[in-house]
Amino acid sequence: MTHTQPAFDRIVMPHLDAAYNLARWLTGDVHDANDLAQEAMLRALRFFASFHGDDARAWLLTIVRNTYYSSWRRARTHEPAVEFEEELHSLEDAGSPLARAHACANPEDAVSARQQVARVDAALARLPLEYREALVLREVEDLSYRAIADMLAIPMGTVMSRISRARTLLARELAGPAAGITRLRRAS
Repeated sequence: MTHTQPAFDRIVMPHLDAAYNLARWLTGDVHDANDLAQEAMLRALRFFASFHGDDARAWLLTIVRNTYYSSWRRARTHEPAVEFEEELHSLEDAGSPLARAHACANPEDAVSARQQVARVDAALARLPLEYREALVLREVEDLSYRAIADMLAIPMGTVMSRISRARTLLARELAGPAAGITRLRRAS
């Protein structure tokens, strides 16, 4: 163990779940997400001496993103994508929607909650990657607009625009084709 290992464990390791979560949304596959998160953690450990910031989570998520967009993504583009199945592959925490679904007293409510989580996950997975990553960083990882802008190396206005557009697209995805027909009928 190096002299930086205890500091790394204390400062960076608490954000491992956030790294995995972003990796899952970037790759769309639980196994690839595990590999990506592991590779990013190794890079973070290797370059920990260069960390001089206040926000270790944003620093680590930047490494996850950069690892994905660098050689890791290019090396795996020839492999077919496997859809992430929340029920089979998620790590549940007590506050997650899926954990709350399991805790429902009524089995019908539990099934309904699981279906809703699966629907949102599927809709989010259909968003273009640039919108999905901005929305996940803001709404799931609770990063500030400034932190996201720094991480993605884009202006804060672009971050806000992407998140707004992502919310609109997600709402459309969740509304489905039937909602579009209803809107057309009201307009006539």
